[in-house]
Amino acid sequence: MMVTYSTDLMTSLELILVLLNMFKEQRSLSLLRESGIFPTLAKILKGNPRCAVKAAHVLSEIAKNEEMKKPCIEANLVPTLIPLLESTDQEMLLHAGRAIGRICYDNRDLQEQLVKVGVITSLVRILTDYAESEPLVHVDLLALCNLADLDTAKEALSKTKVAEQLVKQLRRAENHERLEMVFEVLQALAENDALKVQLVEAGVQEVLSEILLRLQGSSQAEDTCVVKAASDLIVSLLLGDGNCVRMVQLGVIHQLLDLLEKHVESGDVSVQHAALSALRNLAIPVVNKVQMLEESLAERIQALLRSEMPPVQFKLLETLRMLADGQADAAEILGQDPMLLNRLVQWCNANDHSGVRGEAHRLLASILRHNRSQEVVKAIQEAQGVKHLVSMTTSKHTALQNEALDALAIASAIDLETLEESFKESQLVQSLHKLLQDENTSPEVKYNSMGLLCSLLNSGDLRQEIEEDKIKETLEQLCSHSNANVVKEAVTTLQVLRGETPH
Repeated sequence: MMVTYSTDLMTSLELILVLLNMFKEQRSLSLLRESGIFPTLAKILKGNPRCAVKAAHVLSEIAKNEEMKKPCIEANLVPTLIPLLESTDQEMLLHAGRAIGRICYDNRDLQEQLVKVGVITSLVRILTDYAESEPLVHVDLLALCNLADLDTAKEALSKTKVAEQLVKQLRRAENHERLEMVFEVLQALAENDALKVQLVEAGVQEVLSEILLRLQGSSQAEDTCVVKAASDLIVSLLLGDGNCVRMVQLGVIHQLLDLLEKHVESGDVSVQHAALSALRNLAIPVVNKVQMLEESLAERIQALLRSEMPPVQFKLLETLRMLADGQADAAEILGQDPMLLNRLVQWCNANDHSGVRGEAHRLLASILRHNRSQEVVKAIQEAQGVKHLVSMTTSKHTALQNEALDALAIASAIDLETLEESFKESQLVQSLHKLLQDENTSPEVKYNSMGLLCSLLNSGDLRQEIEEDKIKETLEQLCSHSNANVVKEAVTTLQVLRGETPH
């Protein structure tokens, strides 16, 4: 009798599937809802293993319709479906997964509940056990796409081997749709520090590099989208100091540089820009700077200077500036490279791209600010870079003015004799006087300008220019300035100008 009942039930379920495909209008769905089918499906799923797969299939088809989701939820079908994800029957996993995904789509509360009852473990198991089943992988990735934005889901995923499985799927993806699905999940997971490290340990950067090289130079719109997604993911993986340190330890730098070197001539700016953004982030932690210098990063980046693309030039300069920041060794390496210095001077004149021009000035200043070598001062002088730093003191941006003033003060303390002629030609003394006279000049810039003047007074010729320009009168006026630091520095500078010992 039981066999006959199950056979009849199976026939009924198959008939419902046929009807669902034939009659999709609202009236048919309303009749289905009123028939009491949902409690019946729940009973079959719980207590009739022979018909459960077909019931899950029916439910997945019903749930395609937006208005049928609510009765599915009210009939408590989601908790009934979740245990079925532990099945070893691939057809059951497929239909149960689709049904859950469709019922819970765009319903944050239900999605949170799914995570709470452990659906993440089931999804990762399916992705692991059935990695070559295209339909199951598709359903699984859709589910992860829907859940991966939840912090609770990311936390749960960080305790699984999902990174390893996603990298495998990325490697074997053969069409754009699959690639984009995997990228969507990876981009969401890359917001979690633990998952970022797991992804790199699983070799995601190597696969991204392979994808980018494979699509290099393609003009197809779909390929361009994939390249952009891969490039964006590289940047996302390298946000956060702690993560950057781990990435350097894992050897990501050289993979990024390999990628850059292969793309520098291709005109694929999105890849170049992304890789340079990633390198810039890597160059921020102090511990990374040391390792990056030991691994000759500066030399490899400089080899990319042949790029004529302004966005790439900008990021390149920014990366080198980050590397030099606080590192005398880096400043010395960069400051004695004639090719780099010549390019910097060219870029300082780049009127067609203000961002590149500004960043070139900042890198020149950074090299001098963090340098302690007389050779670097001479190299920048020979490259005719000094005049650009003098012009930088009159920038509209206070931060840039101070960077230039600090750089020139340090360079003057190291080797004023070498710089003396350039300072006279570029009218540094007159520029400093104007800064001190201008009421709009910030107190910090006035303070640093006077600090530089004190250094210049060690040169007989420059002292003469300072005296002839009547800076003494301006300094006397600054002795009554509203800012205490400006007043103190004005008094000190006057004492040095008069040949007195500063108190």
